[in-house]
Amino acid sequence: MTTIETTTVNWLDRAKAVGETLLPGVAERDRTGEIAPADTLRGLIGAGVPTEFGGGGATHAEIGAILRELGRYDPSTAVAFAMHSHLVATQVWRHKHGADASGVLTKVGGGAILVSTGASDWVESSGTAERVDGGYRVSARKAPASGCEIGTILVTSIRWDTGPEGPRVLHCAVPLSAPGVRIEQTWDTIGLRATGSHTVVLEDVFVPDAAVSLIRPVDAWPPLLNTVIGAAMPLITAAYLGIADGAVETALRLVAGRTDQHVLQLTGELVNAHTTAEDLVTAMFAGSDDLNFANTDAYAARTLSRKTVAAEQLIATVRLAMETVGGIGYSRGCDIERRYRDVHGILFHPLPRAKQLLFSGRVALGHGPLG
Repeated sequence: MTTIETTTVNWLDRAKAVGETLLPGVAERDRTGEIAPADTLRGLIGAGVPTEFGGGGATHAEIGAILRELGRYDPSTAVAFAMHSHLVATQVWRHKHGADASGVLTKVGGGAILVSTGASDWVESSGTAERVDGGYRVSARKAPASGCEIGTILVTSIRWDTGPEGPRVLHCAVPLSAPGVRIEQTWDTIGLRATGSHTVVLEDVFVPDAAVSLIRPVDAWPPLLNTVIGAAMPLITAAYLGIADGAVETALRLVAGRTDQHVLQLTGELVNAHTTAEDLVTAMFAGSDDLNFANTDAYAARTLSRKTVAAEQLIATVRLAMETVGGIGYSRGCDIERRYRDVHGILFHPLPRAKQLLFSGRVALGHGPLG
């Protein structure tokens, strides 16, 4: 199987070294739900930050390759790290398009870990905000917030219903160490158990004006989300491609030398599904043009379509890996079983299939993303 093309082999070497460090504890973290320590990601946290802000200057596709490599070793860590990485990529897109993203990028270049709440917030967001001198007092419960136990900065949005111009959404960054911020350990799932995707609770937290990056209406599609979709979906899907890679590698190793007709046929189906998923991820990065894409509704719709089809093929890949090896693949002693649970997480990243179909259908017919 080929890999996502990269120009800096060193990033893959680093990702492999991190993966090898993580691998011995994967099964135990899956059992306990404990996230891998932040220190294991040192050397990768600022990889996608431009060098002028103290980062590694890795391209969008290189970050995808890092996430894919991590997914081969530790699915939960790969997906959690994708949440940080997509926020960085969104800021890099802004920087490339003339916005001032220096504050966040410099912090990440210095080792800060970003935590996203975007999947649950989406357009209308949640929580409450009250205008006070110099900023806002906000309260909310945000879940899932992958990596929050090791994160530094919460990148979130809060609903502000009492704004003078009507209901608005505030996009802001909140230090996870700020007074009034705490974590409730609510993440207990069938798969991706070690992503630390718990609930972040904000109770009367002060958010200064300087920490608010955008104020927008609650009922209109924001161009920001087109940027997030274009930056995030290739990276997130790449992490899940790594999960599938590992299942394929295990399956091929376990059936090596077999000549049974059903095994040969299943292996062929496995290769087809895996190849299709890989081609879709490659197309997503090609379309991104290293974060130079135009953040249009049409581009977002196309990216989401590719994500949905890739998700179907990735899940099929791991299922076929399990079917190919037979009953052993259903055993907790085989990593295919864990990967089968983990890969289903891709269904719940924006947008779930049914919502994506409506989104892409509306855009194709000229109606705009929101109904």
